[in-house]
Amino acid sequence: MKTLVKLAIAGAIALAAAWLFALSTPYWLTPKQEAKVDITDAALITKGEYIARAGDCGACHTAPGGKEFAGGLGMQTPLGTIYSTNITPDKETGIGTYSYADFERAVRQGVRKDNVHLYPAMPFVSYTVVKDDDIKALYAYFMSKVEAVSQDNQPSTLPWPANMRWPLAWWQLLFSNARDFEVAANSDPVLERGAYLVEGLGHCGACHTPRGLAYEEKAVKNDKDGKFLSGSVLEGWYAKNLRDQDTGLSTWTEDEIVMFLQSGRNDRTAAFGSMADVVQHSTQYLEESDLRAIARYLKSLPPSKGREQKWQPKEDITTAALKAGDFSAKGALSYVEHCTVCHRMDGKGAPRIYPALAGNSIVFADDPSSLIQVTLAGGRTPDTDHDLMAFTMPGFAHLPNWQVAEILNFIRNGWGNHGSEITEADIARMRREIAHKPVHYVPENKQ
Repeated sequence: MKTLVKLAIAGAIALAAAWLFALSTPYWLTPKQEAKVDITDAALITKGEYIARAGDCGACHTAPGGKEFAGGLGMQTPLGTIYSTNITPDKETGIGTYSYADFERAVRQGVRKDNVHLYPAMPFVSYTVVKDDDIKALYAYFMSKVEAVSQDNQPSTLPWPANMRWPLAWWQLLFSNARDFEVAANSDPVLERGAYLVEGLGHCGACHTPRGLAYEEKAVKNDKDGKFLSGSVLEGWYAKNLRDQDTGLSTWTEDEIVMFLQSGRNDRTAAFGSMADVVQHSTQYLEESDLRAIARYLKSLPPSKGREQKWQPKEDITTAALKAGDFSAKGALSYVEHCTVCHRMDGKGAPRIYPALAGNSIVFADDPSSLIQVTLAGGRTPDTDHDLMAFTMPGFAHLPNWQVAEILNFIRNGWGNHGSEITEADIARMRREIAHKPVHYVPENKQ
């Protein structure tokens, strides 16, 4: 009994010490960086607006149907929903009382003005490499041009003890140390710019890099093991592999990447889900030179070990069979009934309108989550100035699991495609994922 008491006391002391350490970290681990910023400088404000676009601030901090940057977007996690916060210059509910030092520390170091640590849903792990001049411009833009909106921030639905903030100090100590953007000697300035946008402002790794048990990104820049941007599942969407390898971007040209980022589509594929939000709020507004830099950098990422080969299609025997009225392959008849009106017998769709299924890397991706989700729930391409209209794909949730699985297996292995088998259990799992999508917070009387 005495031993148990001693262990309990030791545990309590250790927990108290950890708590005190966490409370003290904002003062010594993430000190404020004071600087003077002229928030009335028109050129600085204009630059800040561009930086905000490049940083994709709007996609997370604007709920569908809500005021811009007023927060309320529900982000799904395995434990509950985290809501994005109001980052308008409202002094009561937003960041209107933030000094530049407060702003910089929140964006790059993940600590709020009140010394509370932010959840890593905020990509400060990436933003830590954003340059001082860009952060200053961003501050000037938010304080001078963004409309102040009075909208309360919503608490997360994470259960106790996962909703406690102080342990995040330890998380940041382990996985989010301050670092600078590294420039290789004699580097190509275009590749350097692309790396800066991808690793920093664009925070592409936040979605496209796999995470560990503690929700940490397994790599924050190009690494020898090829984990960076090697693909990950987030909110039921598969953020595809962006490395120049087999099922990654080996089948994409630089021009196709640029076109996709500009408009959310190219001749073979289209953006749905979270990526559609990225295009709509962010990449469509970037200068072509920056999009070209991003594309070139992504194409420069070497393949992971064992995945050096370029993906090659098999012989297409599907088109001839369907056109001949041979629907004997499992899923073929259901495909003809539900899909051919848009995607056609040859699986090539209509360029920039209906995505192709033949040779589409989302179709034969390592993880079929995105393919399953868009089939069940449908989706809409982003609205951009690069196309006259957006297109909507209807959902097919009314079909039974076995039929959806048959159709998707037919698609993943038709027209020369080859991908792993999708099971009825996979479809059922995605239905549960969709059913638990968070409800965004948008007050009825928005100011």
